[in-house]
Amino acid sequence: MDLPRYSKEYIDGVQSFLEFAYSYGEPQGEEIQCPCAKCCNIRWTQRNIVYDHLICYGFVQGYTRWINHGEWEIPKNADGDMSGEINSYDEINGLLNDQFRDVAQDEGLYEGPNEDANKLYNLVDEASQELYPGCKGFSRLSFTIRLYLLKYLHGWSNASFTSLLELLKEAMPKLNIPLSYNNAKSMVKDLDLNYEKIDAYPNDCMQFRNEHKADKYCRVCGASRYIKYPEVDSEVEPSKKAHRVPAKILRHFPLIHRLKRLFMCSKTSDTLRWHDMELSKDEKLRHPADDQAWKDFDGFYPDFTRNSRNLRLGLASDGFNPFRTMSISHSTWPVILMVYNLPPWMCMKPEYYMLSLLIPGSWSPENDIDIYLQPLIEELNVLWESGGNI
Repeated sequence: MDLPRYSKEYIDGVQSFLEFAYSYGEPQGEEIQCPCAKCCNIRWTQRNIVYDHLICYGFVQGYTRWINHGEWEIPKNADGDMSGEINSYDEINGLLNDQFRDVAQDEGLYEGPNEDANKLYNLVDEASQELYPGCKGFSRLSFTIRLYLLKYLHGWSNASFTSLLELLKEAMPKLNIPLSYNNAKSMVKDLDLNYEKIDAYPNDCMQFRNEHKADKYCRVCGASRYIKYPEVDSEVEPSKKAHRVPAKILRHFPLIHRLKRLFMCSKTSDTLRWHDMELSKDEKLRHPADDQAWKDFDGFYPDFTRNSRNLRLGLASDGFNPFRTMSISHSTWPVILMVYNLPPWMCMKPEYYMLSLLIPGSWSPENDIDIYLQPLIEELNVLWESGGNI
């Protein structure tokens, strides 16, 4: 793959690759994903076009294991032991392909700038960079994502995360990693792993969003949007006067992109039909699909029911004190979504929960929780009206 593209050895290698790719299963419509540097394993094309692209542009950088063309298994050594675990290689190229496939297949993708296409190219560039010379287990992007996950699982501060990156870079100068938390955050932002902060009023009157985004006072009771501090001398401490702290902040985790990721993996995508294809029809209650409410919904909306991959979501919320002491009055309310399409041994697993909203406060929102559900309801309305066109 690193040989000159005009050499006989390279051309023979391209032919060997095509023979291997077409020997794996039955390519969809005789088309395979083109691994050239231009298509980046995104565009599905016919064999002769793939051949021309590989001769003209060469293989995409870093595609040394052909995981999109059937090379999944890691070969055994002479003693019969596995040289590595089956999931030890970097799957980031496959994930990017699944998430952005429709982007690359759109007509005119290469004719001009496109927001989603730019996201794809940035991520492919990061995914093609080695973590260090000769590294096979991680790319720069996948390693950064794993570090990012550890940061949030273990509650590291932004400063401690930056210090860790600096230490790793100092100990291993050839390690190709971002130099700070902000650099790492900018790398993964196109994967839509972020959340939105929405200012709210502590008395649960309203949220400062949409047409009220610039308001400074509550439209219902007239109270201030920000915490009031004693007046300071602007000439002595100008920074304190300029910085205003919202009285309450709602955190909204966008739902649509996370629902799309359920279809990124073929195995997960298949399980989304479990309630229709594999659930026992013996009138016993084992799953929400056995309940009368589910069946009544199917009767009211037959068009929705016709496609078994349409998602059925359950919503749950409850308050807890995050400070682990009853001497502090505080009640944080997470709003969680569960995907009931999945089988019961999956849909209640933490890895398939979806945190949608995080409502802070000194007391329960009670009936005023509907004020905070507005961003989620808007997303669900978009999903209901647009569905698979998103």
